[in-house]
Amino acid sequence: MKLLLVDDHPLFLQSLKVLLTTRGYEVVGTATNGTEALKQACLLRPDLILMDIEMPDCDGLTAT
Repeated sequence: MKLLLVDDHPLFLQSLKVLLTTRGYEVVGTATNGTEALKQACLLRPDLILMDIEMPDCDGLTAT
């Protein structure tokens, strides 16, 4: 399963990526706001996006 992770906290984002990767998931990309997430989603075509709701610029609800 290809995952895209979206969160504005770099330490949390990296930790989640490591945790999911060690559990066998394929993290194909990360983003730090909703605008970035939309670009990454179109480019990478993930199966699932795990996205924070409260982020600067474009929040998770708007991006969804």
